[in-house]
Amino acid sequence: MANRSISEIFTDLLSQFTTLLRKESQLARAEMSEKISQVATALALIVGGAVLLIPALVILLQAGVSALTTSHTIAEPYASLIVGGAALLIGIILALIGTTRLRADALVPNRTITQIQRDVTVAKQQATMNYDEQRAA
Repeated sequence: MANRSISEIFTDLLSQFTTLLRKESQLARAEMSEKISQVATALALIVGGAVLLIPALVILLQAGVSALTTSHTIAEPYASLIVGGAALLIGIILALIGTTRLRADALVPNRTITQIQRDVTVAKQQATMNYDEQRAA
């Protein structure tokens, strides 16, 4: 490899750095777009499921109250409290699980961050290698 002047090296460095920044920003945009579409799809499925499950849940809960009262072991008000309390507890658990799955951590562009860290490592290695070559010459 022929010796290059400092200005050539600096010009090449700026050109490569600009290209690297452009590519990393494209990667970040693509990854964020992918994450946003995943969240939108998940929310659409949750809403669709909720719309269909609410009437079914009401019917099943009423059937549970009827089953408890027809067996003559529990009075109707207590049967309603037991079934309603169980449904409330299950609903709270499901809501907590759903909110933890929509954390901001899931939206972080991990691949882009990893790639930027690799690029920084390679750039440091290249700078050290070029400096060592210049010193040896």
